[in-house]
Amino acid sequence: MEQSSTSGAERDILVEFRGVQKTYDGENLVVKHLDLNIERGEFLTLLGPSGSGKTTCLMMLAGFEFPTGGEIRLDGKLLNKVPPHKRDIGMVFQNYALFPHMTVGQNVAYPLQVRKVEAGARAEKVKRALDMVQMGKFADRYPAQLSGGQQQRIALARALVFDPKLVLMDEPLGALDKQLRERMQLELKDLHQRLGVTFVYVTHDQSEALTMSDRVAVFEHGVIQQLAAVDRLYEKPENQFVAGFIGDNNRFAGTVESLDGGNCRLRLADGSVLAGVNANGLPPGHAAVACIRPERIALLAPGAGAVNALPVTVSGLIYFGDHVRVRCALPQQEDCFIKLTLKDPALAGLAVGTQVKLDIDPAHLRVFI
Repeated sequence: MEQSSTSGAERDILVEFRGVQKTYDGENLVVKHLDLNIERGEFLTLLGPSGSGKTTCLMMLAGFEFPTGGEIRLDGKLLNKVPPHKRDIGMVFQNYALFPHMTVGQNVAYPLQVRKVEAGARAEKVKRALDMVQMGKFADRYPAQLSGGQQQRIALARALVFDPKLVLMDEPLGALDKQLRERMQLELKDLHQRLGVTFVYVTHDQSEALTMSDRVAVFEHGVIQQLAAVDRLYEKPENQFVAGFIGDNNRFAGTVESLDGGNCRLRLADGSVLAGVNANGLPPGHAAVACIRPERIALLAPGAGAVNALPVTVSGLIYFGDHVRVRCALPQQEDCFIKLTLKDPALAGLAVGTQVKLDIDPAHLRVFI
């Protein structure tokens, strides 16, 4: 797993997880042994399927769960037994958790009341927080009078109103429709850039993670499989799980035939050979799976050659508006997919049953255990 080895002094670390474990039944570890640094001012997303441990990590950081082992620190202060309201952390929940009997202004003011902020300063902070999320005109309304997107903005204002060091968000856009969710993603990213507050965001939606984050930690079975900037995570996944969970992915199973520095040649069951990056350092003779994104594959022009020229049969054409998704069948393998823009000359005359050759970019074909 890729982790930064740079010292906290150089990277300005805000949150540290050290050897953190969590079990609910004393036997099964939901979080196995978490070491994680969160940098001050970054937008970090914890991404993974249900049950992967990402939400448990967020809840331990928020103070709603306590670790079974290890340490969690915020600005050097040990948090393990500190109650949530004393952590200087804002929280945005999936269901918004707004008080229905309170106005918008009263909801946003609540964290300030708990912290005993005097009335004058409280009103000023509430106005600033509502203006921050473009909801300044709604202070006297009740949550039931607001749309889902408006309620989400109020929940965010409430999390920001007391100027926390850290804001945690647990799938906050999950209840919104697709169009509104995508608009809110851009608003959250813009707000983060304007405020410079550290955001830690939990989601199972990989496109959401790629859209908003500076870095993403991909969880599976209570372990971070990879932690990296979004471009590196997408282009250079470190294992099969990350390659398959982030974006679309094609898989070719075979056996490592030979090595060439950090690259290798993979022989498929039908005798075809593909060259690619030996991502896990596998030796010759080892069973392996090569993975590549659909947009990194092209169709070869008739008579042209390539390092990885793989013969296939077109088995489907799906129109997606801005591109056509071409489904290809090949012997003893899963079907693979490529994406062709509408202007791609290779689309001319392409039909189901056509025999073609794929040009698979060896620099982006990653071979995993």
